[in-house]
Amino acid sequence: MPAAFTEPPARAVAADAHWAAKMAKLRARRLPERTIAFVDDPLLRTARNETALKLAAARAQAENAADDQAVPDGEREQWVTTRPEVVAAELAAGSAQEVLDEATVELMFRALPRPAWEQLLREHPPTEEQADQGMEYNVDTYPAALISASSVDGMSVDEAQELLDTWSDSEAKALFTGALMVNQQLRADLGKG
Repeated sequence: MPAAFTEPPARAVAADAHWAAKMAKLRARRLPERTIAFVDDPLLRTARNETALKLAAARAQAENAADDQAVPDGEREQWVTTRPEVVAAELAAGSAQEVLDEATVELMFRALPRPAWEQLLREHPPTEEQADQGMEYNVDTYPAALISASSVDGMSVDEAQELLDTWSDSEAKALFTGALMVNQQLRADLGKG
């Protein structure tokens, strides 16, 4: 005699559907990304900041003038944004931002999947001396390899090593830190308050 088919409990079916939806969300998550920017001329950043401050001041003055002239709330934003001093300040701020953007080089890094991260560590083990100092990887070869492996822009290991060797210490550290941090970024809340 064939076994009778028993419907699973509704609670189990509902829990399974909930879990399947949760797993679909977890599988769809993208690996973390991080952009680092390098600007050779700090005066360009200063100029952009100064124009942003002038824009804020022009808007504040226009807001005060709108109060003095009793501009209705529904017309206020348009009235403020069309003041000649605000328009001029916005143009100057936009221009300064464009100049800064042109002079900025951005590099994008994406975290490696865990198996690739672990493989990279295995490929660049610390020397005996480095291991004695508590290092997890070879400090001479790993940074360029990680930068290259994490680079969304397609930077090669040789190109990464060239930058690490020719840039100042602080900039080289910023480059390596950008690739390292994206791989160590925690995007989980480990507890409820």
